[in-house]
Amino acid sequence: MAEQTYSIDQDLKEADAMAKALVPYVHQDTLYGNVGGGGMFSGGKMPSLTVGGLVMRLRRLTLLRDKMTTSQQTRLDAVISQNQQVLKEWHAHYEGKMVREAGSRLDAMNQFFEECSGNPRACAANYGPEASRRTIVQELLIALHDMGTEVSDDLQKKMRGADSRLRRTISPSDFIWAAELQEIYPQKDFWWLYSRPQA
Repeated sequence: MAEQTYSIDQDLKEADAMAKALVPYVHQDTLYGNVGGGGMFSGGKMPSLTVGGLVMRLRRLTLLRDKMTTSQQTRLDAVISQNQQVLKEWHAHYEGKMVREAGSRLDAMNQFFEECSGNPRACAANYGPEASRRTIVQELLIALHDMGTEVSDDLQKKMRGADSRLRRTISPSDFIWAAELQEIYPQKDFWWLYSRPQA
C-alpha cells in the first residue's frame, strides 16, 4: 500500500494524473476509471481513477503543503485548479459519483467481514485495502460536507452498519500508515487507522 511508504511526489503524480483524466470520466457511468499510462498491463503502478481517490490525495497534499518544494506547490495548485474547474462544469455528475462511490465502497467491505468471520488470519492479512476503503469513504464525506451537500440517511445508515462490524473486527494498535501521514489522520476521526484485526 502506498500509504505505508508515503511519498509527496508520488501522491502528487497520482493526483495530477487523476485530475487530467476527470473528463470524460466524471460524466461516464463507470465508477473505477483509468489514468493514462498506468493501466495494470502497461507496467505502471497508477491506482484506479475515482473521485474519492482524488479528493483524498488533494486534501492531504494541501495539508502537507508546507513540506513541499516550490515546484511541488505550483504543481499542486494546478491540480487543485483543474479539479475545481471540472467540479464547477460537471457539479451534479461529480457529486453523484462521490455519493455512489461512498456507497459502493461500504458495500464492498461486506466481503471482508464475511472473510473475517471464517478466517481470522486472512482477515488480518487483508486489512490494508479495507482501511484504505474506509478512509476514502471518510474523505468523500469530508468533501461532500465542504461542498455543502447533505449526506442521505441511507448512506449514513450504511456507514454506521459498516463501522459497527468494523469495530467488532479490529483492536487498537499503533498508526498503521506511514508516520508522515499521522498528522493528516487524527485518531478521533480515523480510528480504523489506529487498529488492526488480531491474527
